[in-house]
Amino acid sequence: MLFFNSPNPAPNPRRVRIFAAEKGIALPTRDLSIPAGEHKSEEFRALNPRGQTPALQLDDGTVIAESVAICRYLEGLQPEPPLFGRDAREQALVEMWSRRVEMILMPPIGAVWVHTHPFTARLPGRNAEWGEANRPRVDEAMRFFDESLAGCEFLAADHFTNADILLLTTVDFAGFVGIPIPEDLASLRAWHARVSARPSAAA
Repeated sequence: MLFFNSPNPAPNPRRVRIFAAEKGIALPTRDLSIPAGEHKSEEFRALNPRGQTPALQLDDGTVIAESVAICRYLEGLQPEPPLFGRDAREQALVEMWSRRVEMILMPPIGAVWVHTHPFTARLPGRNAEWGEANRPRVDEAMRFFDESLAGCEFLAADHFTNADILLLTTVDFAGFVGIPIPEDLASLRAWHARVSARPSAAA
């Protein structure tokens, strides 16, 4: 296998790195610089036409793109610990909360990133007004997750799962973009401290 990675702050490759670290899977890795445009090279687009990281090339030449799809493959290789849930109930809850992270929190963060951050200044079609309009949506989404985490150690189950990985990487990316967790969100902040203390979070 060969894992095509991009270093932080890219959140999607980090999802896979954390997942693999939790599984104890060592992934041979090739780093692609997003600022240098290496993910848009002709060589990499031949593997992943979308020109996005992460991607995982298997020994038979198969290429799996999209972070959750890669994590699903790794779960199949190494079922323990079960990061997508231990039974049908947990698997459904992990999927539910993962989708909520991707649909409720990530879109407004992405809008702020694309339309207002200095790193994306050269992208065509930027609309700073739209980007700024999404900041309150990020705050609203974080408050939803704060309420959801009240009295809970983890997001989707009584143990660490892929839903926690998705929320961690998304919240940390928000911090990079310039939107930290509000001080009054005690449950979200406590959860973030717990999962950030896991060794895998440094991956």
